[in-house]
Amino acid sequence: MTEASLKDRPEFDLDNQGEQKYCSFLRSLPERQENCIRLFERSSGDFYSVHGEDAYFIAQHVYKTTSVIKYLGGDVSTGVPSCTLSRTTCETFLRDALLNRQMRVEIWAAEPRKQNVWSIVKRASPGNLQDMEDLLFSHTDMAASPIVLAVKVQTGGDQRTVGVCFADATVRELGISEFIDNDLYSNFESLVIQLGVKECLIVADEGQKDYELSKLRSVLLHCDIVITERKKSDFSIKDVEQDFNRLLEEDINIAALPEFELKNAMAASACVIKYLALLSDETNFRQYTLRNHDLSQYMKLDASAVRALNLMPSPQDGNNKSMSLYGLLNKCKTSQGGRMLGQWLKQPLVDVEAIEKRQMMVEALTLDSELRQTLQESHLKMIPDLHRLAKRFQRGVASLQDVVRAYQVVVRLPGLVAALAACETGSPEHKEMLDREFTGSFDEYCTNLQKLQELVETTIDLEAVDNHEYRIKAEFDQGLKDLRSKMETVKLTMEREHERVAQELNMEVDKKLKMEDHQVYGWSFRLSRNDSSCLRNKSSYIELTTQKNGVLFTTTKMRSASQSFGEASQEYERTQSSLAKEVIGIVSTYCPVLEKLNTLVAQLDVLVSFAHVSVHAPMPFVRPRMSAMGTGDVVLKESRHPCLEAQDDVAFIPNDVNLVRGATEFLIITGPNMGGKSTYIRQIGVIALMAQTGCFVPCSEASLCVFDCILARVGAGDSQMKGVSTFMAEMLETASILKSATVNSLIVIDELGRGTSTYDGFGLAWAISEHIATQIKSFCLFATHFHELTSLGETAPFVGNLHVSAHVGGSGTEGEDNTSQGSNGKNREITLLYKVVEGVCDQSFGIHVAELAQFPDSVVQLAKRKAIELEDFSTHQHSATAAASMDGGSNKPAVSSGQTALANKRAKNEDVEAGVIVMEKMIQEIASGMAAVAATDRNAMLQTVERVRDQYQSTIDANPWLQEQLSGEYWA
Repeated sequence: MTEASLKDRPEFDLDNQGEQKYCSFLRSLPERQENCIRLFERSSGDFYSVHGEDAYFIAQHVYKTTSVIKYLGGDVSTGVPSCTLSRTTCETFLRDALLNRQMRVEIWAAEPRKQNVWSIVKRASPGNLQDMEDLLFSHTDMAASPIVLAVKVQTGGDQRTVGVCFADATVRELGISEFIDNDLYSNFESLVIQLGVKECLIVADEGQKDYELSKLRSVLLHCDIVITERKKSDFSIKDVEQDFNRLLEEDINIAALPEFELKNAMAASACVIKYLALLSDETNFRQYTLRNHDLSQYMKLDASAVRALNLMPSPQDGNNKSMSLYGLLNKCKTSQGGRMLGQWLKQPLVDVEAIEKRQMMVEALTLDSELRQTLQESHLKMIPDLHRLAKRFQRGVASLQDVVRAYQVVVRLPGLVAALAACETGSPEHKEMLDREFTGSFDEYCTNLQKLQELVETTIDLEAVDNHEYRIKAEFDQGLKDLRSKMETVKLTMEREHERVAQELNMEVDKKLKMEDHQVYGWSFRLSRNDSSCLRNKSSYIELTTQKNGVLFTTTKMRSASQSFGEASQEYERTQSSLAKEVIGIVSTYCPVLEKLNTLVAQLDVLVSFAHVSVHAPMPFVRPRMSAMGTGDVVLKESRHPCLEAQDDVAFIPNDVNLVRGATEFLIITGPNMGGKSTYIRQIGVIALMAQTGCFVPCSEASLCVFDCILARVGAGDSQMKGVSTFMAEMLETASILKSATVNSLIVIDELGRGTSTYDGFGLAWAISEHIATQIKSFCLFATHFHELTSLGETAPFVGNLHVSAHVGGSGTEGEDNTSQGSNGKNREITLLYKVVEGVCDQSFGIHVAELAQFPDSVVQLAKRKAIELEDFSTHQHSATAAASMDGGSNKPAVSSGQTALANKRAKNEDVEAGVIVMEKMIQEIASGMAAVAATDRNAMLQTVERVRDQYQSTIDANPWLQEQLSGEYWA
């Protein structure tokens, strides 16, 4: 908060008695809802005050200082902490509180003529912004529609029937859905993600500790959705039929529709209607539409996938918009386009035909750069938010300025149609698709809105609009015409008087002597203080007031003319107001057409944005080939992460992807920390989602199948306030994956099992991987540091191993990929290559990362010693287990396949270490024997090698690694 804004902060205007009464009122207020802040309107909304804990909150988060706190009715110990906000500061705070901080807000105001009686005049929450839309969006566009949803669950045995109703008051839409869910409510989680829900209404627990209700709360908290408890009676369906019949625009009884049979959804509908108080506003009657939301028509996403894929912006992104997929793809020129992009990203399509239709239109726009630029800069950029505009008409708060804004859209449509019709780039199919989806539709709207254009051109003074004046054309009405003529005559009289006075006072017109319309004195003259001396001793001039900017004065003739002009102006305004009301009423009948036009504009804007991003990426995106669900593979050539490659100073290393049915369905990715494993698996999820929204993808060539859902287990984090540890959060997310995934899903798992002991973590990772690979059989990408997991392919089908390569070298020696041992195991250097290749990485580089982080040398050396000790300890354990197994004792331990793989790995490392020593001795002995043999005596050379082989044969037979290395023809 700047020093200037602190100075502009309004002050309280209460006397001592008023302060005491006001403080008594504040202390008597009832308890408020959780996370709610109360604002008190003062001077008819000129500024606002906050008190108590709210004042400290505002001081900390708005002003960044406690010096703004004043104590009403006493001192620091007895007074009420208070501070004020100007209207502008309040609007900024409300946007942050409701749209970012997910708070609730109440605005209180004193009743007229009862200054000591206060009541709530406005309420708002993240899902219900209706009361405060004018405050929130008076100077900014609405970034996303506030969706509020109510949920009602009915349980019977192991079956859970979930009924929901959601409302978008911005577009006047009610949606319902009813479905069967599992015990983790995975379908419900996907639904709230698809809809972008901001607030959820649930039945108040009322101390009963409902187990199902607690699970619903957990899902909503995981998705960062505000929870609002409502009484059980709010979910009563007693009056829901008549409520719907009054709200819905179709002239049909709701009871005749199949949706009415969804009783849980109807109960949720009753709660939403009551919460939003839709029936208290008559402008809502016959304005709402009803739709049945089918979960299966879109790809399902869980909250973990949304976070893992960086789908939407987060506060950590700062001003870097390209850190999120939404920020990267949002090159939309309209606010409605930005909202639709967010909706499309959360609702990827699963119908191949619909996906390819979008992709074909994006392709047409990528091929015609002139059309794309014309649409963005000359047409879309000039179109306002027609949904908000239509709502102003429906609520009866529209003005002539809103009429002109609607008109300006209509007159631009022919140019938009002409630009689309002129598209000649691409195939005839591209042209036909654009004509069918956009050109023809826009042309139809031109025809339907022709009468609106004629009405505005007939009634509105469009020349005055250039001067930001919005009025009825004087020629439209004879009464207005007469009044306008009178006003012009009087104005001419005033201008002549202005010239006469200037000549008499010897002052230049408009430079020295100004004529202006003063709020109090009407039309009058003004001179600067220095020039005002010429008025002295001149009785014909009447001084009105002296101000900073000069002296106001008038003459008898000017005063009379000003009075006549004022009376004519008032009469003109009354007549114009009546006519304007009629014009606004007629334009409001076009709202349904404007809203449909708005949807079409938003769709075009998003597709143009997709094309723009695809063309202007560091390496252009390509159109992917799509296969229907259940068929086809995922084959990506030179795939990249779209957000990372867009960052400054990043040279992204592309990688191929091959997820092939019946060959490599489950990919295990190993490799060093920071080597690119997480980026690799996430970029595949991002590319799949982009393809199913209809966008091009960051590859040189791409072929994908349609997925029914993307499920992710990425990252680690706990929630102490919710009593959930890192490992518990990990297990809950994984349980949801195992219960939700199908053969047509894409699963992305990163570092599963880190939150517990090594053996427990590895055992869980193995069991989960084996279950996915053998039971679910979906495409899965599993990044891990459990290198023993790479042997899963020995017991499970269609498992492939990949690793991210790294170059490791010792001091003075040439390093090699994925080799951790130098000549002495010290002074190794690691170079991350970020290239994903086939095969296994059988080592970790954690200590290398510690060295890169500049750990103290003593700590690094201790870590290395401890790592060797633990490896030895594991080897001894394996030997003991093997011995017990050979003894055949009754206490023989049960060894899982994962533990066996771990033991085998330790044994292999031991063989390698011993074999290297033996190999060095053999080479030394062969070399010394060769020194005594002539270079041309081949038989003598062979005899020397055979002698050394015979000497070490028993050692070779006992070491599998040596047998493998010495399997050439000389050792046969």
